Amino acid sequence: MKRRIDDLILRIKELERELSFELDNELREIQERFRYTIDQGKVRFQKSALATQKTFKKNLYRYFRESHLMFVLTTPVIYSLLVPLVLLDVFLTLYQVFCFPVYQITKVARKEYVIIDRQHLAYLNLVEKVNCMYCGYANGLLAYALEIGSKTEEYWCPIKHAKKTKDPHSRYQNFLKYGDAEGYKNKMDEFRKTEASQD
Repeated sequence: MKRRIDDLILRIKELERELSFELDNELREIQERFRYTIDQGKVRFQKSALATQKTFKKNLYRYFRESHLMFVLTTPVIYSLLVPLVLLDVFLTLYQVFCFPVYQITKVARKEYVIIDRQHLAYLNLVEKVNCMYCGYANGLLAYALEIGSKTEEYWCPIKHAKKTKDPHSRYQNFLKYGDAEGYKNKMDEFRKTEASQD
């Protein structure tokens, strides 16, 4: 059974590499089709592309007039999460700065997860741009937190749960089996050395 699971994990990793390659190709095609480049981390649209986008932009009056009242009324609830998100961001950064060097865990690059770039789209009005920036920040931050958490779990407690988990992080499949006391005793150092060697 273990061999079958290992084979499946290998196939998944191969498929992930293939998917990454295909996504890179698709991204290049999208950049060509919608006429933009990324130069030193900044999105640059051709003037003709910006002009086309602006024809689809909805002005603020029309945007609010066509919005459902409940959407407008729930907006403060959505944006109230900004306070705990910013606090989480600060604490994650401090956690990495102080703890990861001690454990010799490779730091997670925040910029690879928190990507805020949709405000460059000329077909979005001001409210849509702010909403997109918020979503990019919130979802990117949560992905960043998951990566930090998974590295921490791999270092301190690389044990699978007794119950099946719905959507485990990328390191989970390599964790030790629930109840494998011998594996835990013998392989903990191996897990920690693996993480330290990824610098």
